[in-house]
Amino acid sequence: MKLYKLYEILNELSPFELQDSWDNSGLILGDMQQEIGKIYLSLDIEASMFESLEEGSVLVMHHPLIFKGLKQVDFAKYPSNIIKEAIKKDIAIVAMHTNFDQTHLNRYVLEEVLGYEMVDRDGYLAYFDVQRSFSSLAKEVAQKLDMEMVRVVEGREFIQKAAICTGSGASLLDILDADCLLTGDIKYHEALGAKEEKIALIDIGHYESERYFPSCLQKELQNKGIHAIIANSKNPFSYIKG
Repeated sequence: MKLYKLYEILNELSPFELQDSWDNSGLILGDMQQEIGKIYLSLDIEASMFESLEEGSVLVMHHPLIFKGLKQVDFAKYPSNIIKEAIKKDIAIVAMHTNFDQTHLNRYVLEEVLGYEMVDRDGYLAYFDVQRSFSSLAKEVAQKLDMEMVRVVEGREFIQKAAICTGSGASLLDILDADCLLTGDIKYHEALGAKEEKIALIDIGHYESERYFPSCLQKELQNKGIHAIIANSKNPFSYIKG
């Protein structure tokens, strides 16, 4: 299969035109006319992964390897070191980021991982009914996401309706129409404002909430008869208990 054929299929699943203006989804590295071998799926890419990636393959990742214009290609620094290795092994890279968040990932994590039904959607926000205490919801979320603990803002004790935005979505608090938001990368002042406005928050982590990208896309590609291999990157954070 040539790369452009796969690209067309990915675009049908989640149109690249839906991405935000600041995003860089689409072809990151490669030639649309090149023949591709295996298809790998990952949240991100790190240098250690190249040992297991077959030459002449394609990597479809969630986060774009290149977000901003490169003023310098220094192979000793990220992301130039990754670009060098990819070129050496003739590996094409395609990113599906904010477009896939809106069309697939938020709903997938909500329904397939957390087990709730999406009742409404507003861009990145996938809404669901809760009708239970905040503490019980937070504990359930931590358990289903396999997290030892979650940071929370207990803006209210009882949650009727909540929304999820995987990755980093606290900037959406101004348009939130729910009692609680599940998202990652919540900053201090966002938490403070939410508490004052009686909005509950559950910080589900950036990596922890988006690591389901490969399994979500793999399922969609299987439905189209395309075999893809999950080659997920690791969480850059580690945790030390005091």
